[in-house]
Amino acid sequence: MAFPSDLEIARGAKLKPIEDIAADMGLPARLLEPYGRDVMKIGLGAVDELADAPKAKYVLVSAITPTPLGEGKTTTTVGLGQGFKHLGKRATVAVRQPSMGPTLGIKGGAAGGGYSQVVPMELLNLHLTGDMHAVTAAHNLLAAMVDNHLYQGNALGLDVESITWRRVLDMNDRALRNVVVGLGPKADGVTRQTGFDITAASEVMAALALTTGIEDLRARLGRIVVGYTRSGEPVTAEQLDTAGAMTVLLREAIKPNLMQTLENTPAIVHCGPFGNIATGNSSVVADLVGIRCGDYLITEAGFGADMGAERFFNIKCRVSGQAPDAAVLVATVRALKAHSGKFRIVAGKPLPEELLAENPDDVHAGAANLRKQIENIRMHGVSPVVAVNAFPTDHPSEHAAIREVAEAMGARVAVSTHFSDGGAGATELAEAVAEAAEEPSEFQLLYPSSAPLREKIETVATRVYGADGVTYSAAARKQLDTFERNGFGDLPVCMAKTHLSISSDPKLLGAPTGWTLPVREVRASVGAGFVYPICGDMRTMPGLGSSPAATRIDLDADGEIVGLS
Repeated sequence: MAFPSDLEIARGAKLKPIEDIAADMGLPARLLEPYGRDVMKIGLGAVDELADAPKAKYVLVSAITPTPLGEGKTTTTVGLGQGFKHLGKRATVAVRQPSMGPTLGIKGGAAGGGYSQVVPMELLNLHLTGDMHAVTAAHNLLAAMVDNHLYQGNALGLDVESITWRRVLDMNDRALRNVVVGLGPKADGVTRQTGFDITAASEVMAALALTTGIEDLRARLGRIVVGYTRSGEPVTAEQLDTAGAMTVLLREAIKPNLMQTLENTPAIVHCGPFGNIATGNSSVVADLVGIRCGDYLITEAGFGADMGAERFFNIKCRVSGQAPDAAVLVATVRALKAHSGKFRIVAGKPLPEELLAENPDDVHAGAANLRKQIENIRMHGVSPVVAVNAFPTDHPSEHAAIREVAEAMGARVAVSTHFSDGGAGATELAEAVAEAAEEPSEFQLLYPSSAPLREKIETVATRVYGADGVTYSAAARKQLDTFERNGFGDLPVCMAKTHLSISSDPKLLGAPTGWTLPVREVRASVGAGFVYPICGDMRTMPGLGSSPAATRIDLDADGEIVGLS
């Protein structure tokens, strides 16, 4: 019998009333706002009202450097949360909201998979409570105000060539990467070149994910820099009198969304910042609520530990003040084999048959990546647990190879079959995480806020990525000097690089050495609260493939969604 699709599994779920899920978390009804039958918004008052409740163990789910197919962090996050229930423990999972672009493109949705999903999956993947659209509206309001300011005389002296604020859309659309606005008669605005990014890449999204409350959000939005004057002075959303209206548009979006998993574990879904140029983590507010609602709070970070986990530790935890108790490092046989350099994996295409053949030597050949990512977790003082996300095509000898590598590094390791078996398949993993979380916390940031920007960049490059050093283009050097002069030097750094390698070159697999990180440009997300050096060619507006998921999504004769994955 064929394994059922994610959508078929999700539709067979026996959901509890969402009010009961909230009650199990200790959330009183007065803090909840229903959105239909299966979702609730959690009011911001929950952060203060739950402040005296016992604090949960805080667990991060990260991964080795993934293949283009991904290695199942969300599925593992959900499966682990369900696994704790089988041990008699109360867990809450906190995950990002899917972006419409990838859902309708190649990647598909982000509700998890198999028997470890957040449900209803079609609701989660398609609009949910409209938070993405609120971010889009707030961002584009500021863009409209920038162009209106130019049209009305440009009293602030914005240099048209130095405007950095683009527009956003929650869709994959490569034709919008570079556009010209203001074409036509004079009444249609000032003609200039600009472009669109996907909504997940918006600084507004990053600010929403890192804010601690509505007043803090208002201040962050006000600090957003939209461009510079000819003398290099920053021009902000506050100077354009737009931050207040942007905050109003985000008044509901700041509230986390409460859902549940297939096994009725609470799931807080909130924000979805881009993993290449932003933090790639769900919101601080969601974690501040969830950490008071059970025995364990499990949250995930995008891409490999060199990216999402590093940003979780040095940006998100710096803002929230929370310290993780353990970190899960998801590894798969296929990804470690890919890091051997012997195979080519392409998203949307079948895996090479040779990769699926039993060969533990290929696992060992790609194990350098696993070792380095274990080291990256450890350097922050956090205990790592390697979760082998098992696939039906794996072989026991290959799982044993991963176990051998992890244990040689002193890391706990568990094979998890949560995709096919749900929480019951993640009990070994839950036990290992519980043990790791009981160890005394020695969490530490990699660098102090007071360190110069170049020192922060070089610390991440050499310690986390394994680079020999950093080179800066002339433009990057000038930008760093300008940011320091404008008072942005205390911000953490969010390195924008490929997710397909620990290095800045997607072709370098494993844990490459003997290379130098090139910083070609540096931008400041002052409202979100970080500076991001660009190390490579970052696409902030994805394109659709030759056979996007949108071509398979439809309604059947009964009005039910089909083709969603």
